[in-house]
Amino acid sequence: MMLLNTLTRRQWLCSTAGLALGMGVRALESPGLEAAWRENRAVRPPKARSVIFLYMGGGLTHIDTLDPKPERPAVQGPMEVIEGNTSGMRFGACLPKLAQQSKHLSLIRSMTTNQGAHEQGNYIMHTSYELRGTIRHPSMGAWASHQLGALNPELPSSILINAGSSHPGKGYLDMAHQPLRVDKPEDGLQHAMRAKGIDESRFQRRLAMLERFNSHHIDDASPAVAPYRETHASALRLMKSRDLEAFDLSKEPDALREAYGSNDFGQGCLLARRLVERKVRFVEVQLGGWDFHNDNFGRLDEKAPILDAGLSTLLEDLHQRGMLSDTLVVLGTEFGRTPTINNRELGRDHHPQVFSCLMAGAGIKGGHVHGSSDAEGREVDHSPVTPMDFNATIAHAMGMDLTKTIYSPSGRPFQVAHKGKPVMELFG
Repeated sequence: MMLLNTLTRRQWLCSTAGLALGMGVRALESPGLEAAWRENRAVRPPKARSVIFLYMGGGLTHIDTLDPKPERPAVQGPMEVIEGNTSGMRFGACLPKLAQQSKHLSLIRSMTTNQGAHEQGNYIMHTSYELRGTIRHPSMGAWASHQLGALNPELPSSILINAGSSHPGKGYLDMAHQPLRVDKPEDGLQHAMRAKGIDESRFQRRLAMLERFNSHHIDDASPAVAPYRETHASALRLMKSRDLEAFDLSKEPDALREAYGSNDFGQGCLLARRLVERKVRFVEVQLGGWDFHNDNFGRLDEKAPILDAGLSTLLEDLHQRGMLSDTLVVLGTEFGRTPTINNRELGRDHHPQVFSCLMAGAGIKGGHVHGSSDAEGREVDHSPVTPMDFNATIAHAMGMDLTKTIYSPSGRPFQVAHKGKPVMELFG
């Protein structure tokens, strides 16, 4: 009942926001397309209650991690190759712990994009749309908030950990769908408590004063006001919520925290698990710094163990708690790195033609490889997957409607995943 109430409120906010001055968004549905979507969803009911999206900013080198090429020594370079615990799945030796989790993984070795620069590649992977100066598209977390609403009304639907300023956030959607940012996982949620010396009575007087001030300057009839008021009310609820302790990593055993890794990414993965445990729909954790134009292999020695510990521990932790069955774990990046090792101190350059990502949990096949690159990892060999298809797969797993059209404030129509097609072969 609470989920239905939350959805109704979200839908009401979206519909009222589109009534005047072109503000907000409004839905337009095609009966034929919607019927097709519902028929497809009936065959494969959505299993992902929540998503943990791990984003590797800078361009993860596919050949040295998820798509090794030992048969081509000049391409593979000094990175050794190891077998996963599932037959036929090979990994770069820099990911030994992840290799032992291969029974949970679907590797996608045929990702491809036409965006070969960081900002543009990052943007299309998060939104499914190419970067334009005239509009800001919503990220997948914002789409999930808009279409599905909150599972826990006291926590935001979407939370963003360790992200820089380039994240598209809510895009053109209402403020209510803006992801909550957490800059340092170990610091918890900042500014979520009353200031020292401010008791509840004084706090309430300040809120009343603010409300009186707003009443003289804000037109409550404006459709733009409701989402901001809802966001403010949500923040106040969170301040008093018992779920605020989800952000306190000191509640976790020291041994588990150490297994995740004593770094922002590892602790971010642990925080993500705590958040989805409390029914947050979409949590993104970023690990940047994969732009290895120089010293690719030396820098992998530093960066890969951070990813290996954080991701592998997250998968095992979710599995042991019985949460992997309804939590979709996704690893994404903007592009791969060149098979040719450049002359600038053994580096690899940008390579959008083919790269690798992975998914696990929530009905995704384990021990599965989808698509392939060619013998040198230069081009897609078969079964290409675009960022739009990748995001459509996430949306499908969550039960989002891929056919619903919404309008931006300028009146332009958009759909989640930009008409991408879910990769149905990934689902068991």
